[in-house]
Amino acid sequence: MADIAALTRLIEPEAKALGFDLVRVAMIGGTSDPTLQVMAERPDTRQLTIDDCADLSRRLSDMLDEKDPIEDAYRLEVSSPGIDRPLTRLKDFDDWKGHEARVTLAEKLDGRKQFKGDLYGVDGQNVAIITQDGNRHAVPFDKIESAKLTLTDRLIAATAPLSTKGADQVKVEG
Repeated sequence: MADIAALTRLIEPEAKALGFDLVRVAMIGGTSDPTLQVMAERPDTRQLTIDDCADLSRRLSDMLDEKDPIEDAYRLEVSSPGIDRPLTRLKDFDDWKGHEARVTLAEKLDGRKQFKGDLYGVDGQNVAIITQDGNRHAVPFDKIESAKLTLTDRLIAATAPLSTKGADQVKVEG
């Protein structure tokens, strides 16, 4: 099994060198399709273009081929976090306050492992979330197993693409 913390330490400087923030490094796909998933974003737009993904992918491929930190064969997948992005850093919960999220904990807090509601920001090392019943919860960041934004009209409006130029054009070859 790959050491995600060690991989993150190798990958983060490469992403930073291109001006990107690293959002997540994960091994997905199990043993049948092992995939090193790298999510990054531009800090000013929270997005990554296809060209950005290609640049980072080439840079990481070269570095990973040289250092060979993963024993078995795997596939490299580089992407932006997407609209219903994972929330992996404490600052993500503050950056996306006012938006709906689903937060899953490693162990129960207030009798539950899952909280769904609007993010209310960060207070110290706690994530504040107002659940659908109107209650506010302080969830310790280090107890969060996974979290991601929920796709809503409000989120769609807040994450409009940088450019839609050419989106309506179809290229016909032949």
